[in-house]
Amino acid sequence: MAAARSSARESGLVEAIGGFVVGLVLSSLTVTLAAAIAGYRLGSSRPVPVGVNIASEIGLWAGLVGGVVFYSRTRGSGHLGEDFGLAIRLPLDLLVGAAVGLATQLLLLPLLYLPFEQADPTFRHRLEAPAKADTSAAHGGWQIALLLIFFAIGAPIVEELFFRGLVLRSLGRWLGPVVGIAGSAVVFGLAHFELLQLPGLILFGVILGVLAWRTGRLGPGIVAHAAFNAVPVLTLTLH
Repeated sequence: MAAARSSARESGLVEAIGGFVVGLVLSSLTVTLAAAIAGYRLGSSRPVPVGVNIASEIGLWAGLVGGVVFYSRTRGSGHLGEDFGLAIRLPLDLLVGAAVGLATQLLLLPLLYLPFEQADPTFRHRLEAPAKADTSAAHGGWQIALLLIFFAIGAPIVEELFFRGLVLRSLGRWLGPVVGIAGSAVVFGLAHFELLQLPGLILFGVILGVLAWRTGRLGPGIVAHAAFNAVPVLTLTLH
């Protein structure tokens, strides 16, 4: 993935920041509306209804995709494949992506967090708490399927398009590939607002960034992200 150096303004960072801020605002609005409809009090100890979680994601995604599309229409070619590498090569990307996502979730992250678990017996419980909160209200096959559609299909596509498409390429055009990969990984981790999960998210972000930069495509990262997200959804809802 080769790109000429550009200024911060020209690189797409303004659109990335704007899209993320708009996404946060829309997410706050949609989750508040969905909670009111469901009769759920935000911040309560009850499991978060599936519809409330999904509403939060839809609001955020609207902002993220909006930033990507706005940049593509105003500064790019207008085609997401050309501007951000939104393409998949079969069957290579499926095989590589699935292997990378599963290996990261099942091998690398347990190794990363092993010292913390040995030092604190409650660490694993606290580490899994956000994922359990997102999935604990899912009952029945259709709700589990809905979670998989949003978290193992929708989230990988939207987040790869934004973080490894717009953010990574913007930083890469401005400051070079190393900063692009590292910076987009840090932004990806921080955007989840989870302190304990931050090291693992940054590690995964670096891996996804390398995949995107080396291949010039988002396909392998989307599949890796899908496999990575599917594991906790399935293990926590089908136990």
